[in-house]
Amino acid sequence: MSKTNLLIMLCVLLSLFYWYASSEASVLKSYVEPKLLDALLVFQGETFFKGYVTSVVAAIFIHADLTHLIGNMIFLFVFGNSLEKELGAKRVVAAFLTGGALSFMAGIIFYGMKTVMLGASAAIFTLAAIAMLTKPLKFSWLFFMPLGLVAIIYFLYNVVAVLYATGGSVGYEAHIFGFLVGFPMGVRWSRGLWKRNLLIAVVLLIAYFAVSLFLSAGLLQLGF
Repeated sequence: MSKTNLLIMLCVLLSLFYWYASSEASVLKSYVEPKLLDALLVFQGETFFKGYVTSVVAAIFIHADLTHLIGNMIFLFVFGNSLEKELGAKRVVAAFLTGGALSFMAGIIFYGMKTVMLGASAAIFTLAAIAMLTKPLKFSWLFFMPLGLVAIIYFLYNVVAVLYATGGSVGYEAHIFGFLVGFPMGVRWSRGLWKRNLLIAVVLLIAYFAVSLFLSAGLLQLGF
C-alpha cells in the first residue's frame, strides 16, 4: 500500500472514531471526557498552549463531516499518489504533516486562540503547490486536467474567497498558507525546473479560461 493511501486510511479511521466518540450514543464518554478528547485531537490555540500538543498533528486526520472527508480524500489521493511516484513516500508524508501543522499554527493569527481547526485541507494545499512546481503536466483522469491546472485553480479559488470574505466555517487563509508552505519545497524538489513548471501552470490556466469563454460564448449564440 502506498503511504498516501495509508494517510487516507488514517483520515477515514480517525474521523470515524472522533464522530462516534463525540456522539450521544458513544460509550467512550464513560471513560474519556469529551473536552479532553477535543483537546487531544482537535486543534485550538488555547488548548495547544496549555500542553495538548498532540492536536497539531492529530487534527490533520480528523474531519468535520462526511462531505469534508470525501472532498479532501479525493484531492489527497490525486496529489499524494502522483507525487509519491515522483518524489518518494518520505517527502510526501513530511510535506503533508509539515504543511498541516504549520497551517494550524498560522491559523491562530487568522482566527484567534479559541477557534477550533481540523481537517487535511491545508496539508493537501502543501502537496498541491509541490505538484504544480514539479509535475504540472501530469494528467489527472479523476479531474480530467493536468495537476498544475488543478493546483493553481484550487489556490486562486481560495484567494478569491478571502478577498470577497466568503469565509464561514472554511479556513481559506489557512489553505493559502499551506500552499505557501509547499512552494519552497516544490522549488527545492523541482530539480531547477520550478520556473518553467510555474509558467506551464499559468499558461494552462490562461488556456483554460480562454476555452471556457469561447465555449460559453458559443452556447449563448446557440440560445442555451
